[in-house]
Amino acid sequence: MPPVDDRDTRDRILDAAHRVFVLRGTAKARTQEIADEAGVNKALVHYYFGTKDALAGAVFAAAITQFMPRIFGILGSETMTIEEKVRAVVREQVDFHFARPYLSPYLVTEAHTEPERVRSIMQQAGPAPLGVLRRQLAEAASAGEMRRISAEQFVVSLIGLLVFPFLVRPMLEVIVGLDTTRFSAFVEARKRELPDFFLAGLRP
Repeated sequence: MPPVDDRDTRDRILDAAHRVFVLRGTAKARTQEIADEAGVNKALVHYYFGTKDALAGAVFAAAITQFMPRIFGILGSETMTIEEKVRAVVREQVDFHFARPYLSPYLVTEAHTEPERVRSIMQQAGPAPLGVLRRQLAEAASAGEMRRISAEQFVVSLIGLLVFPFLVRPMLEVIVGLDTTRFSAFVEARKRELPDFFLAGLRP
């Protein structure tokens, strides 16, 4: 007889997978290790999620559904200025990816190998609300406060600058000597310095 569905057990497995993925990455993580971390048997992991790939997708989907509404709230805010939005998005993104270092490499790999699955996960959050940001950028450009840039270019450029260090972290260890200890300090400095760098590039 199969076990009865239990939300607490399912969530415990998701949390355990998150912790193991942080330590091992999705490629090196093993289902047995996740089961041990969750305090359940391996069969339960398979019962709730099937394959390790499906479990990784569930971990990613859970993170996105928690995180994207916060980012969308920032981008769609009527009261925050463009500068305030940049600084808030930087804080959110850096903290988010630092706590989940496996996510950006997983997303890129899956985007190439399983594009429909990634598209399905991302569609759960819906499109980013860019209307307010688009208007703010147009008004700033008309006032001569900022060079003209589309909302799409603005968002992609900002997110790209934020995600890149996490995406290629092993390369940074070799290229600029960012070992584990130095990477933490680098991330904290980036939270402070990146907003000014990005905003300076928008000035006319």
